[in-house]
Amino acid sequence: MTTRNHCLALDAQDPLAPLRNQFALPDGVIYLDGNSLGARPVAALQRAQQVIAEEWGNGLIRSWNTAGWRDLSQRLGDRLARLIGADANEVVITDTTSINLFKVLSAALRVQALKAPQRRVIVSESSNFPTDLYIAEGLTEMLQQGYSLRLVDSPEELPRAIGEDTAVVMLTHVNYKTGYMHDMQAVTALTHECGALSLWDLAHSAGAVPVDLKQAGADYAIGCTYKYLNGGPGSQAFAWVSPALCDLVKQPLSGWFGHARQFDMEAQYRPSSGIARYLCGTQPITSLAMVECGLEIFEQTDMASLRRKSLALTDLFIELVEQRCAAHGLKLVTPREHDKRGSHVSFEHPEGYAVIQALIARGVIGDYREPRIMRFGFTPLYTRFSEVWDAVQTLGEILDEKTWAQPQFQIRHSVT
Repeated sequence: MTTRNHCLALDAQDPLAPLRNQFALPDGVIYLDGNSLGARPVAALQRAQQVIAEEWGNGLIRSWNTAGWRDLSQRLGDRLARLIGADANEVVITDTTSINLFKVLSAALRVQALKAPQRRVIVSESSNFPTDLYIAEGLTEMLQQGYSLRLVDSPEELPRAIGEDTAVVMLTHVNYKTGYMHDMQAVTALTHECGALSLWDLAHSAGAVPVDLKQAGADYAIGCTYKYLNGGPGSQAFAWVSPALCDLVKQPLSGWFGHARQFDMEAQYRPSSGIARYLCGTQPITSLAMVECGLEIFEQTDMASLRRKSLALTDLFIELVEQRCAAHGLKLVTPREHDKRGSHVSFEHPEGYAVIQALIARGVIGDYREPRIMRFGFTPLYTRFSEVWDAVQTLGEILDEKTWAQPQFQIRHSVT
């Protein structure tokens, strides 16, 4: 049976262990929610001070040139590109995930309207992250003209749902609730065989699991930087478009940062070539600059090493929960198979919300998602094996003692 000493030995042998020192993690906290908001890189505070005191304070407007503010979205995109299997000049970090989804989904539908106007269905999953579904729903309502959203309840239903009327298959690579990971290459191939375009949300993938968009033959991708990439709360999202599709159409949010000659101040819009056309308005530089701190840490390792540790952490967590908490009816909803699992693990419990609140009160931070799902994220850059052990022991004590039944843990907060 696995012991805490065994977990301590794994920490001692972990080649990624020194990277933890580059994060500002509070004492007495086991942070298992990096899949929702990544921890702060130590360097982020100094970077924020540099932007505010020096670049803004002293440089003033000159910093658009002298500090490189103007091309920051593309420079950071180049640093992110290797984590998702893209090349230089193919990624921009800008706007929010929702806004970027609106841009790329609109562009994909425009491409299909040029070559196959009868294709007006967007296929997705009912368990996709809500903002993705809301954006798609709103876009179909805005476009009218017979556009619609078709949802499946499980990955096994996808082949039957994709047909001659399908324009775009819009999926999140790693499901935000269950941690189920699609086979991107296989699903993209199926999508193309049916004449549709593929759009992947990488919010729970980028920085957590290896992604190779170009090898998979993907068409469009978006994702956020505030989860595993540790860019900070609400940090800018990213967008990638296959070079073969990038210049075929304009994206609809044709703001001046996407103009081919921004400071010509022309009355009519002319899009930039390449991914720069997916920029829109002026960037929030102070927030955007923080993203670089997380990306710099990723450059000290590789996704293969991170994936090995992620799987080891999640394997250990599943094993220990099923041993320690066997009497409490927890139901694993995350796949056991490595090729179908992201970097978070979810268990279902009738009192899942209250259990999570009791855990947080004990310094073990996970989160809750409806219905009854307790979610625990494992970030290989800073999560220790011994923390997995300690978290599971705390969970077991809360379940044994029914601590979750205390009134303060029944109160619903606005953010769960």
